[in-house]
Amino acid sequence: MSVLEEMRIRSLGVIDDAVVELSPGFTAVTGETGAGKTMVVTSLGLLLGGRADPALVRVGAKAAVVEGRITVSEGDAVVARAEEAGAELDDGALLISRTVSAEGRSRAHLGGRSVPVGVLTELADELVAVHGQTDQQGLLKPARQRQALDRYAGDGVEVPHARYAAAYRRLRAVAAELEELTTRARERAQEADLLRFGLDEVAAVEPLPGEDAELAAEAERLGHAEALASAAALAHTALAGNPEDPESVDATTVVAAAGQALDGVRAHDPALAALADRVGEISILLADVSGELAGYADQLDADPLRLAVVEERRAALTTLTRKYGEDIAAVLAWAQEGAGRLTELEGDDERIGELTAERDALRAELSVLGQALTDARTEAAARFAEAVTEELASLAMPHARVSFAIRQTEAADEASGIDIGGRSVVYGPSGADEVELLLAPHPGAQPRPIAKGASGGELSRVMLAVEVVFAGSDPVPTYLFDEVDAGVGGKAAVEVGRRLAKLARSAQVVVVTHLPQVAAFADRQLLVEKTVDGSVTRSGVTVLEGEDRVRELSRMLAGQEDSETARAHAEELLATARKDG
Repeated sequence: MSVLEEMRIRSLGVIDDAVVELSPGFTAVTGETGAGKTMVVTSLGLLLGGRADPALVRVGAKAAVVEGRITVSEGDAVVARAEEAGAELDDGALLISRTVSAEGRSRAHLGGRSVPVGVLTELADELVAVHGQTDQQGLLKPARQRQALDRYAGDGVEVPHARYAAAYRRLRAVAAELEELTTRARERAQEADLLRFGLDEVAAVEPLPGEDAELAAEAERLGHAEALASAAALAHTALAGNPEDPESVDATTVVAAAGQALDGVRAHDPALAALADRVGEISILLADVSGELAGYADQLDADPLRLAVVEERRAALTTLTRKYGEDIAAVLAWAQEGAGRLTELEGDDERIGELTAERDALRAELSVLGQALTDARTEAAARFAEAVTEELASLAMPHARVSFAIRQTEAADEASGIDIGGRSVVYGPSGADEVELLLAPHPGAQPRPIAKGASGGELSRVMLAVEVVFAGSDPVPTYLFDEVDAGVGGKAAVEVGRRLAKLARSAQVVVVTHLPQVAAFADRQLLVEKTVDGSVTRSGVTVLEGEDRVRELSRMLAGQEDSETARAHAEELLATARKDG
């Protein structure tokens, strides 16, 4: 079992520097009003990821620091999560620290590693249950009461709740998609019409990949056919000569003559032979080019009708590129993408039908699961109420009766609810149930919500009874109670102390209290006291034993440490507590 061994508190509120040594079992923290008892609770809250308030930093200090040491057992979920965050154990203990600067910055360390504050919050649920006046106020809220009942019920509620929650999440997703499809039906219809028009326009032209570039080149050639033919003829004549003018000079003849001149002497000088070879190559190249020029001129199409056809086709392609892409390749890509999108849009009606059917099926499934959840809660509520009522009898409320009201709210119409018990009721992520804890403090009294039917002292005892019941079904290693005994006195206070001692048999219990009847039952009592040294107020935390503990209980009883009557009463309280223990 995890145990909070100690905390060191520096520059927090009225505490300058103090070490709080804790132990397994029941520890009571006492002291005069204003001495800083509540800072113990605040410190633990910071270690567990609570909100960092710069106002808590001691005046004149740069930062408040809280450090804690918690022994843990191998295999604990806490250990696994801490190691996942990079923490290391120190001789079987987990070291936690939290620093809050006067400027409001906050840092957290776990097992020697800096971690986000959220990691401490995750560990809190596994380590400590903190209860104070604010927690009592939380217990008054129906939502918290439903959570408490579900926690007590365990798998009996958790299993159907998990199935219900999964179906609920799917229903929310289906409903959202259905809403989006139906509300945007007009926009989607307009988009589909535009796509059909564009795709029909592209299909009518039937463009081919690269066709625009090929037609542009052909149009350029056809538009200058005469000039191209004339230039090719002149070039051919210059290279091959004019058969109608025997005296004309042509490049082929001249180069051939140069080759013949060199061939006669090439054997005498390798350098000249190389030049003769190059002249020969030129002669061959001239012959090839001359032949191609003749063929080009013969094949050149100067048909103006073909040019008109090409320009008409280019105009059709230009219409497409002006609307759907910078070139035909982009137009074809747009058409492919648009066809896919149109298929999707045209499937909306079918999709709406599928989603509607799934929504109706999910709502029917939620009705079944919601009824199972209600039945499980109703069964657990009876056991929970009976167990809490038994605890209240031990807390000087022998005639009090606790019960649960489990109700549902009628839905405005069938479409907005699910069927529970033959009625269409409002539902949410945790089911359709509204759970409220009721208290009848004495026979004949009508059960009323605890917010209205319980006094401050009764509410404190109800909460303690609830926690004692939880300890038997879903325990946590450490419980911290801050003023849980508010409004309680006399015999009831003794019973509160006795029940806290009982809870401490299976868990570590730390109680901040002003009641000697409660403190007397503690296995260890810590005194928070402050001294004034000039203008600096310091608080110290000391373990009380023997005579010192009797003196503190006397002060708590009568406000006077040396009152003989109070001392006798204090000794009697301790004796009673030891006997019960």
